[in-house]
Amino acid sequence: MTAPVPEIKIVSQWKVACDGDGPSLGHPRVWLSIPEDKGYVECGYCDRRYVHKSFADTVE
Repeated sequence: MTAPVPEIKIVSQWKVACDGDGPSLGHPRVWLSIPEDKGYVECGYCDRRYVHKSFADTVE
């Protein structure tokens, strides 16, 4: 059994930026590409999961 991801965001773009939301609690801005066959990507810093809207019905 795996631990749930801290937060899931449904997005309309295949490339997203993540900075952890805010200067005091954030992390360096990184650009993440969502693989079109997988439909989601997780940030390596904060573990936030970005799900493309075309895969929104598969969110756990």
